[in-house]
Amino acid sequence: MSTARLEMSFRNAEGRRVTLSVLNPRGDLTGQEVREAMDAIVASNVFTSSGGDLVEVVGARLVSREVVELF
Repeated sequence: MSTARLEMSFRNAEGRRVTLSVLNPRGDLTGQEVREAMDAIVASNVFTSSGGDLVEVVGARLVSREVVELF
């Protein structure tokens, strides 16, 4: 069984890193699409953290994990 996760990293008002994860993202996502979505998240102040609003896009990555059952 394999799973995928999109991890989007932001910086909050206190300068700390905050990561939002999306399980099983669309397989054909482009960097440009993800960047535009992250810019929209920052601009709209939809999310906040214990350190305040998300104020800057740091980066994004796709993480895949494969689990093989042995018995």
